[in-house]
Amino acid sequence: MARFGLPALLCTLAVLSASLLAAELKSKSCSEVRRLYVSKGFNKDDAPLHEINGDHLKICPQGYTCCSQEMEEKYSLQSTEDFKSVVGEQCDQLEAVFASQYTKFDEFFKELLENAEKSLNDMFVKTYGHLYMENSELFKDLFVELKRYYMAGNVNLEEMLNDFWAHLLERMFRLVNSQYSFTDEYLECVSKYTEQLKPFGDVPRKLKLQVTRAFVAARTFVQGLAVARDVVSKVSVVNPTAQCADALLKMIYCSHCQGLVTVKPCYNYCSNIMRGCLAYQGDVDSEWNSFIDAMLMVAERLEGPFNIESVMDPIDVKISDAIMNMQDNSVQVSQKVFQGCGPPKPATAGRISRDVSEIAFSARFRPHHPEERPTTAAGTSLDRLVTDVKEKLKQAKKFWSSLPSNVCNDERMAAGNGNEDDCWNGKAKSRYLFAVTGNGVSNQIDNPEVEVDGSKQDILILRQIMALRVMSNKIKNAYNGNDVDFFDISDENSGEGSGSGCENLRCFPKLENNSTDHAGKSANDKADSAGARPGAQPYLLAVFCILFLVMQREWR
Repeated sequence: MARFGLPALLCTLAVLSASLLAAELKSKSCSEVRRLYVSKGFNKDDAPLHEINGDHLKICPQGYTCCSQEMEEKYSLQSTEDFKSVVGEQCDQLEAVFASQYTKFDEFFKELLENAEKSLNDMFVKTYGHLYMENSELFKDLFVELKRYYMAGNVNLEEMLNDFWAHLLERMFRLVNSQYSFTDEYLECVSKYTEQLKPFGDVPRKLKLQVTRAFVAARTFVQGLAVARDVVSKVSVVNPTAQCADALLKMIYCSHCQGLVTVKPCYNYCSNIMRGCLAYQGDVDSEWNSFIDAMLMVAERLEGPFNIESVMDPIDVKISDAIMNMQDNSVQVSQKVFQGCGPPKPATAGRISRDVSEIAFSARFRPHHPEERPTTAAGTSLDRLVTDVKEKLKQAKKFWSSLPSNVCNDERMAAGNGNEDDCWNGKAKSRYLFAVTGNGVSNQIDNPEVEVDGSKQDILILRQIMALRVMSNKIKNAYNGNDVDFFDISDENSGEGSGSGCENLRCFPKLENNSTDHAGKSANDKADSAGARPGAQPYLLAVFCILFLVMQREWR
């Protein structure tokens, strides 16, 4: 036995050494993981120096790991913050674009009005002198109302312009017939002949059409830019679900637990997680694209027949031409008024201020040609502003459906699309084998990475979709030259309540399937895409009606 004692001892020592060596190989150093963990501001005492058993891990792969329970918990919070940061950066850029465009257009339109008023005042003071100054409040009121419409929208432009020409006729009628005395009642009779006699020629009709369409388009377009800015701001606020948060941890930091600190997530793996985490944002895309298309349509109107700059720059010349026309036809106009309203009473000698020849308006002005129009407002022109914003609008289309891919294109979030083998697939450094799902909640049923409850709805997202829908409807009305804000006010003050709003919802194609027509017949028996039961349609319709009225007021 003694002969075999030494070999047996050596064999035993060899086996023990091999076991210790194997244990040492398995217990790799975690120094690099520890260094990166501490660099994020976390406590170094959380991180082990060597790999440990990972049975405590809840999300990351178990086995030998460089992550303690505390590390996994802190990584979970950090991965959510990383996700919000990258999404926020993408959305902040778009929000800044719309905020900048809104400011530029708003400043331009306001300054355009200021310049037009100043130009008219300077021209009329120089030409008509004290006669204009004695009646200048009439013209000041015109611009006050135009500014009020642009700022608040609660002005009926057509009625306001009709009143302006009626009052101008009263003033001029009194001036060209200064040998007579007119009561207020008589002048009211005179104003009734404005349309019939056309004392100002065709200028009032043309100017009313031009001003109404241009102001409606300009104001609605600026409103649309503000709505886009606000929708981006609100939709970009993402609060990940528990399932999304777990998937983000697994994607971004679980590789660290296995010591793979330089290996980035596979692109398609990232894409599936982003589509799951941004499922509700994806549902905004359809209404967003319709809104962008409507904005582009109105932008073309601003370049063409609804160009507010081409209307306001020469407005002083147009009004002056109307005054000249009244002066040229004053005798015929007066005779017809006397026939319709009765003979006027002669004024007393002391009240005849001057002979008609002394108040004749002799000056005439040539209108500016379009190519000679100065860049009067905000150091630019409407054409240049519209050209720039059209390009921005086109780039913003499909933003929400592209957001998951844009997030994964960020090098902080995923490996390049061509690096499909040396990337983290959620379990190991290997190729990701699952197909990429589509965008939106309904497509997440097959998402292998993030479970999305399709029966739940995000109220904030629904409200932004409604805001876009309401604004698209207003933009389409503006495209046709309709003063939609004025009609909204009439409907709301008519005592019809939400019924008026529901009627307007017929203009929204995506709500037609869930609404009931005036005859009480169901437009569609199917539940809507949100999964609502048919019996819930009256309730949903009422909610949409209320949201519609709220949004109309909000964006007014």
